[in-house]
Amino acid sequence: MGKEKIHINIVVIGHVDSGKSTTTGHLIYKCGGIDKRTIEKFEKEAQEMGKGSFKYAWVLDKLKAERERGITIDIALWKFETAKYYVTIIDAPGHRDFIKNMITGTSQADCAVLIVAAGIGEFEAGISKNGQTREHALLAFTLGVKQLIVGVNKMDMTDPPYAEARYEEIKKEVSSYIKKIGYNPASVAFVPISGWHGDNMLEPSPKTGWFKGWKVERKDGNAEGKTLIEALDAILPPSRPTDKPLRLPLQDVYKIGGIGTVPVGRVETGVLKPGMVVTFAPANLTTEVKSVEMHHEALTEAVPGDNVGFNVKNISVKELRRGYVTGDSKAQPPRGAQDFTAQVIVLNHPGTISNGYTPVLDCHTAHIACKFAEIKEKCDRRTGKTTEENPKCVKSGDAAIVVLQPTKPMCVESFQEFPPLGRFAVRDMRQTVAVGVIKLMSHVEARGNRQPNTTTTTNAPTYVLRHPITTITINRHRQLPISSKIEQQQLYETMKASQRATVNDRCFCSCSLGQQQQQQQQPQIMYKMMMFARHDAPPMHNYLLHRPSCRRYTFIAYATWSSGALAFIRRDNRTPRAYRSTMRVKNIRVLR
Repeated sequence: MGKEKIHINIVVIGHVDSGKSTTTGHLIYKCGGIDKRTIEKFEKEAQEMGKGSFKYAWVLDKLKAERERGITIDIALWKFETAKYYVTIIDAPGHRDFIKNMITGTSQADCAVLIVAAGIGEFEAGISKNGQTREHALLAFTLGVKQLIVGVNKMDMTDPPYAEARYEEIKKEVSSYIKKIGYNPASVAFVPISGWHGDNMLEPSPKTGWFKGWKVERKDGNAEGKTLIEALDAILPPSRPTDKPLRLPLQDVYKIGGIGTVPVGRVETGVLKPGMVVTFAPANLTTEVKSVEMHHEALTEAVPGDNVGFNVKNISVKELRRGYVTGDSKAQPPRGAQDFTAQVIVLNHPGTISNGYTPVLDCHTAHIACKFAEIKEKCDRRTGKTTEENPKCVKSGDAAIVVLQPTKPMCVESFQEFPPLGRFAVRDMRQTVAVGVIKLMSHVEARGNRQPNTTTTTNAPTYVLRHPITTITINRHRQLPISSKIEQQQLYETMKASQRATVNDRCFCSCSLGQQQQQQQQPQIMYKMMMFARHDAPPMHNYLLHRPSCRRYTFIAYATWSSGALAFIRRDNRTPRAYRSTMRVKNIRVLR
């Protein structure tokens, strides 16, 4: 594929059953992205399943579950050409259950096409408080998609069909909402369309004779037209920061026979070339890029905005996952975040948010639970001035500066340096409760994914903590051996101050092992450690090196813990079946 035309990414969003896949599939067909024979094949298959109206949607809905249910589950990418651009179109799922996939798709887009169904009752369902029209528009703006087109779909299903009054009613209500979240309605093109019949897609439809066309006003130049394809050509080409270090969040990872491991994602900043040595954060894996492709065509380099797949050496599919970030190992490589300070605006939370709240953060393609470790201050949403220091809680409508701690390794950047990796949405209770931007961050020390922590204690095995849970009571029993008097003094001071292990404390624990297990233990065997808190809390997994002579274990606390038990599962290859043994925790000591 040549580079004479600019390449842009468009995401199609909206409420479930608003006609996103059908509109997108029809548009691809009309633009020559798929041939007539394939559409006829899809039509035949759809009719056999009793879903004849889904023939265009099936261009994008390839999964068996998607076709049977008639909904999009994962994101789908397809390409076509307009007069001005090479377009990669991303069809996002509208169903609330698959919002994570929608966010992954939206985070890669330059422009969003919001599809709104004009059918009686359909528009009202989508724009309601629980509808996905509102949430999708909000997430698009939060994730940095600043250009928007609204397609008022299913105009053939209004009463009467192609009713101007219904179109104007929808335009007024959608304009009002998108203005609240940050878009300027004057710069948004509204187009009445029928994704099934193709009205106003490529050519003006005689059925909407009352429609005089759309107009957009913006600083970089005004535009006008009558069709959806003209609105796509009126998109302003985004700036491509090729001079910045490489950042490429992974959307997916595939294993392709005869080729190997192929990570896929969109280049956000910098340039990706074959032969480059790249690092995957937060796993800190380094490898060489063998080849780079876009839509099955080899590239000599991929620039910001390109959705590419690239083949890497000596890394298995299991070692990479969605949400990892690729960077040049020789030029400011990405690193995992230990914690980060962010400005957060609470949009819609039924109660209050206080320290310890742990919702899911959606940042670029990563979806990871993060803990509100500290709410530093409340501030004015518009001026940014501090209104209250160290508030106990924040509620809907408040803006605050908070310190967030990821519960799993996560790679993010400050908004100022890398905007696509520095903005996020906060989700809880199946809805977006807050949005924010990252101001500052502290990095985890660069190390291998399974490289152990070091401790200053004697005879102490080491390991890297994986997942957090809630709380283990610290008992004041006999003093455990510490390697120096200074550490002993530190331990006493810590114990006076707190009887609990809190975030980032280094701790000792003593366990009583059963006689049978002691006999079975062998030196230098890798074990998996699990900590259980309340009956409803998930177990926390770690790796540690166990020595039979030592019954004390160290761990780094990532959350506040109270009483629980330890379980060890043998991990060496000589034992085909892993056996489990639960031990009572005798005592725990905090060492800072």
